[in-house]
Amino acid sequence: MDFLSTKHGSLLDTFFPAGWDLEKIDQCCSHPPEAIIERQSFWHPDFEPVVCEQIHDFDMMLGHEIALEIKRSADEGRQLALILPVGPMGMYKWAVYFLKAWNVSCSHVHGYNMDEWSDQEGNTLEPTNPGAFQNAMLSAFYGPLGELTVPAEQRNFATKTNLPTYADKIAKLKSEGAKLVTIFGIGRMCHIAFWEPHFAAEYETEEQWKAQAYRIGAKLHPLTIEQNAITSFKSRTTLVPCTANTIGPALFLQSDRIIGGCDGALGRGMQWQGMSLWTTLRYGPDIWIPSTYMPTLPGKLFFLKELAGPLEADCN
Repeated sequence: MDFLSTKHGSLLDTFFPAGWDLEKIDQCCSHPPEAIIERQSFWHPDFEPVVCEQIHDFDMMLGHEIALEIKRSADEGRQLALILPVGPMGMYKWAVYFLKAWNVSCSHVHGYNMDEWSDQEGNTLEPTNPGAFQNAMLSAFYGPLGELTVPAEQRNFATKTNLPTYADKIAKLKSEGAKLVTIFGIGRMCHIAFWEPHFAAEYETEEQWKAQAYRIGAKLHPLTIEQNAITSFKSRTTLVPCTANTIGPALFLQSDRIIGGCDGALGRGMQWQGMSLWTTLRYGPDIWIPSTYMPTLPGKLFFLKELAGPLEADCN
């Protein structure tokens, strides 16, 4: 039986993004685990995937990398623009730990949350809402830093009024010598931030797609909603918004460096991120799969070893 059939009525027609080549994605996932770090022709020379044995290593190593980037910019006397995710999250406590241990102030840091839940008009959750990304950042990073924290006026959240200002603010900082570093996770549908694969259908060229700096009230893919129900809402899909405000490729693709993380293991042999990781590293840049552009940028992508697979059926 051809499960990847493109005939009318197949999952390709009715569920997966129109531009997805499922056979190619499947081929990306068919390699042995140890092959995942083999360099590909489209990778940036300074891009490196980093294997983490288990989640505690992952959180610490990713947090150290973030803290080191902040310390390096402070030592060099320059401003730093950070595009920040809410997922993964475990690295923030370690970033705080290292910055406090080194007594490094974040007064030179400008934070830009990459996305936020919203309604269709872009109205976001109250900052104190337990599900709000602004609340998560205050609880996990800005608050615990104490006196070393990022100044309040340099913290940016993806509201419908502030998100459109990101591009100009970052451009000004870069003109003054700042570097832009994007910290990111990879979604189940291979999105970066909430820039979903099906958005590609709206653009005639790659250049048009790359020119998009943000989207207000972006319509999320069903698998993105379900991913977040599992990872953030204790399986309660009814609590997950179907739309969000998000940065676009015009911002994350201008990064001077990237720091990525994939920690999507669920325990007992279950996971949700292996296919997304392999596709990101092997497919090659394609606007229908936004995460495939990240290896074209300098930086590191930390991932849990078990995500490399082997990605084979296991019904036990």
